[in-house]
Amino acid sequence: MQQSWKIAFAYIGVIVGAGLSSGQDLLQYFISFGQIGLIGVLLLGLLNAAFGKIMLSLGSYYRADNHEEVFTQISHPIITRILDFVLIAGSFIMGFVMIAGAGSNLEQQFGLPFWIGGLICSLLIITVSFMDFDKITSVLGVFTPIMIVMIFIITGYSFIGKSHDWAALDTIAHTIKPATSNVWFSVINYYSLCAMTAVSMAFILGGSVVRIGIAEKGGTRGGLLVGLVVFIAAISIFANLDTVKDADLPILAIANQIHPWLAYIYAITVFSLIFNTAFSLFYSIARRFANGSTKRMRIVIISVVIIGYICSFFGFKDLISILYPILGYMGLLLLIILIYGWLRDRKDIIMEKLFRRKMLHLSLKKHSPHKTLSEEERELFHTLGDISQADTKALKEDIHDVAKEILSNTETVQDLKDYVEEHLTIDEELMHENINSLQEQKDSKQADSPKNKLTKESNKNNNKIK
Repeated sequence: MQQSWKIAFAYIGVIVGAGLSSGQDLLQYFISFGQIGLIGVLLLGLLNAAFGKIMLSLGSYYRADNHEEVFTQISHPIITRILDFVLIAGSFIMGFVMIAGAGSNLEQQFGLPFWIGGLICSLLIITVSFMDFDKITSVLGVFTPIMIVMIFIITGYSFIGKSHDWAALDTIAHTIKPATSNVWFSVINYYSLCAMTAVSMAFILGGSVVRIGIAEKGGTRGGLLVGLVVFIAAISIFANLDTVKDADLPILAIANQIHPWLAYIYAITVFSLIFNTAFSLFYSIARRFANGSTKRMRIVIISVVIIGYICSFFGFKDLISILYPILGYMGLLLLIILIYGWLRDRKDIIMEKLFRRKMLHLSLKKHSPHKTLSEEERELFHTLGDISQADTKALKEDIHDVAKEILSNTETVQDLKDYVEEHLTIDEELMHENINSLQEQKDSKQADSPKNKLTKESNKNNNKIK
């Protein structure tokens, strides 16, 4: 599978949690406004695509290990602290809401006690957190294709060979208590909530990808697929409102109408997507406090998951109606900062993408048995690494790893040549124009850093003593 699709499916797995995959969020935020709510769902899909690209590309650009590393770069220190607190608190709250969703899911479909579903989800979160990140990415995306197929089956059942009284359904929709005052505010408020759910893990997913273009594609594709899935799920719920409006998990209720076995499969799929989101939320908290220590990360994630499991006993439906709108308001600040950071760094991101492409091209040449690097090309590789926004040593190592992987997947010299022409074409003139200016900027930033200012002041004092 192409890496961008792997990232896209993982991103979908992160953002499509208990509310979206079950349909409860759609019911409260959009369908409660009637047919106009479906237009709101379409707008939600467009926002998912746009911000999916923004979040993953920023994560890749800064090679982020947690959300604080990005916000430190794109916002004021005070705002960074506010966002850091909001995301940690929000991730924890939404995390235990997801665990509650897991309990509600298995209780409705399999008749298991509420506490068992939450316990299974909690144990899975802790278990998967002990895997390496590449395996975690694969786990997050594994159920996404199944969920997409299941939603299409449910949509087919809802419309093929059937007619609907849309006016009557619209009347039923207006009997549902909406989460906000109007549908347009629901779009903004709910996407703010989605961003709160996704941003920390999206930065980490993006940070795991060396090539910014792949991160951008992954975010855009993932966001568009989320939009498509959510829209067809919404129209399916709307078409069956007379029978599912009071269900905790409306899509699961529709699956039950089709066939009990389909409902069992979808219940397991929903459970896996709930787990994905819960895992991402708790994992991002653990990465935030780990400071690069795997041992510390595991201690943190075990602790927060246990506390989250205890908090999950407040009830899934009530938690969504009370907490989600509040978190949505908090997420508005997050969206503003993301837009600002993206617009401010857009030119630099384009240049960084160009530089990393060139580094990968040079690395392929270095590791290829049919090519050799000149001294000038070696120097250029190191220069590009030095002026990168990312950590120089880690970036060079990761570039070499990607190059070796590409070489292992290309059988002939012509295959490699075709790959370079298709994926690694660059504007050499534009690249060289920007190298010197970026070197000057980086030198200037280093000279103005607090550490260097202290060194200069110390040197001045030493000179006075002499």
